[in-house]
Amino acid sequence: MTGRRSATCAQPSGDHLGRGSARTFVALAFAAAIPVLLLSGWVATLMAQQQRDLTRNGAVASAARVAERVASDIAAQIAVLQTEAASVSLDRPDLAAFYSEAERLRQAHPLWETVELSNPDGVQVVNLLRTLDKELGPTADRTSFDAVTRTKRPVVGGIGPIGSISGKRLVALRVPVIREGELRYVLSVGLASNAVSSILRDAGAPEGWVGAIVDADGNTIARTRAEAEELGHPANAALLAAIRRAPQGFYNGSTLEGSNVEVVYRTLKDTGGWSVHFGMPVATLNAPVSRSYLVLAGGSLVSIGLGLALVGLVGRDMAQRRAGEQARFALALRSSEEQGAVAVEAAELGTLRWDTANGRVTGSDRAAQLLGWDASGSQGNESETDARKILDVIHVDDRQRLTDVLRHSLASGRPLDIEFRVAAPGRDARWVRMTGRVPQLHKETPAGLIYGVVADIEPRKRAEAERLDLLRRLGEAQENEQRRIARELHDQVGQTVTGLALGLKSLERLVEGSMGDRAGRHLQWLQSLAGEIGRDIHRAAVDLRPTALDDVGLREALATLLRQWTLRHEIRSDFQVMGESVRLPAAVETAIYRIVQEALTNVLKHARASTVSVSLEQRLEEVRVIIEDDGVGFDGEAEPTAAAKPQLGISGIRERLSLLRGSLTLETSPGSGTTLFVRVPYPQQLA
Repeated sequence: MTGRRSATCAQPSGDHLGRGSARTFVALAFAAAIPVLLLSGWVATLMAQQQRDLTRNGAVASAARVAERVASDIAAQIAVLQTEAASVSLDRPDLAAFYSEAERLRQAHPLWETVELSNPDGVQVVNLLRTLDKELGPTADRTSFDAVTRTKRPVVGGIGPIGSISGKRLVALRVPVIREGELRYVLSVGLASNAVSSILRDAGAPEGWVGAIVDADGNTIARTRAEAEELGHPANAALLAAIRRAPQGFYNGSTLEGSNVEVVYRTLKDTGGWSVHFGMPVATLNAPVSRSYLVLAGGSLVSIGLGLALVGLVGRDMAQRRAGEQARFALALRSSEEQGAVAVEAAELGTLRWDTANGRVTGSDRAAQLLGWDASGSQGNESETDARKILDVIHVDDRQRLTDVLRHSLASGRPLDIEFRVAAPGRDARWVRMTGRVPQLHKETPAGLIYGVVADIEPRKRAEAERLDLLRRLGEAQENEQRRIARELHDQVGQTVTGLALGLKSLERLVEGSMGDRAGRHLQWLQSLAGEIGRDIHRAAVDLRPTALDDVGLREALATLLRQWTLRHEIRSDFQVMGESVRLPAAVETAIYRIVQEALTNVLKHARASTVSVSLEQRLEEVRVIIEDDGVGFDGEAEPTAAAKPQLGISGIRERLSLLRGSLTLETSPGSGTTLFVRVPYPQQLA
């Protein structure tokens, strides 16, 4: 009966929780929609403005590019004219020869309407639109002609009046013809206005833009649209005002077609005041911004409606949920505390609270046991002690390091993780590990407070020490055995082979002249074989234990190793030494030598390299070795597999370095070679 009543009473609560969850979901949906709507409108506005700015910047770049192209084209035309002005046909002058040359130039330049040659007084001598025997009269554009005679420099004219010979309004390009320091003639090219428009279009005007070129007097001399209606007429007032204001920039205006445009313009270099103008339709330019404003306004209205609905929904739900939430939070907190306590006890961990501001440490019995303070008089599961008492029992070599780590964690807010030794009176020093962090529960958290966990790691440290000691003894035994075998090979087997070679040489002298060619060749082969055996034995002895390592030290031993390795395997090598030449302890020199040997073996087996570089640097506090190859490399992040065999050699190098408290950094990737950075602490730190 009791169970049934409980179940019945629990049913409405479940329905209430279900309704509360539904309201929460709706409220969250409203709350998420409001910023999304506002953000989307804001982002749309920013993107539209950015697109508009990009379009304007593109217009500036296009105008600059077109201006440079047009100026370059005009400069090229003038350069051709200057070349013709230096023609020998004008020295005599030989007008017939000049006429022929000018005709060939005009045929090579389709944009040239005519070529004329005038006296300094302005009377035409040659005009390709007439034969030489015709009377030609004065030149048409007197303004640009007078500028040439006055300055004796090339001049780019504007659009001139209708010529008496051509019957057209031409753009004159003029250069002086000077002989012996005097102006003899003025050589001119007449460009038709549609030719200048062709230059403008060919220079890369953007699609859909209206482009125009205006001369120094403000007359239109080229246009990408409606050329006939505009060419030779003064430009509009907005254009003329912009030119007078600055040599380049923006202004607003309207086109002949009636559309409003934003115009970017730039004055052309070395053209006597020409300027190029490009009009961008304002409607097209501002359309994305206008649409984004509409999106932002609509999103704001919808957000206001959702916000009002959210306020009503949340206000109705808060009072109903508060009591239930508090009860569930209290139950969850108690459950979490119980689970945490069980986990800490099972792991034999100690918990503590370190108050650095007041110099007090509060912790569990296990923490007191591990950190060596007396918790016998405490009440409950926790005890408190002075922080100085804990620091007093920390091993003297670890005390300052623990203080620095605590101070750094408090200053940066980062978690701390440190291993140190505790040497309590009457007990052996034991290794412990403390991890913790600054609590971030609320703003009123006291300053200088750290919560942490302490664990006993003495068994692991002891096992590591035993393992390192075993590896060290194995390494020493291996080196001693290799040294003994190398000595046996060199002293005994090597001497035996040397004796064999001497015996064969004596035998050759004894039987010389009494044996046939075949026996002589066989005896020589035996002598060669004995020599090869001797060299192989010497090489094997050096590989087992190089005598240079014991006699002259690490530098010479590595130099000898790389020379012999290069000769044996035909792979280029480079050896560099930096720092003072100081003999290192035998264990350090042997380990570094073996590490370089192992790295070279990896290069030979896997790298397919053509060059290997080894660098040795001795500093005051450490020894650094860098081994680099230009081979195929490998994936340094991959697990050691059959396809990642270099990892096996790397693990051996790391094993050797662990005995010396050294470190290895590996940089490699497929196709980019491999570099090993080896660091070994100097003997002062190894003592």
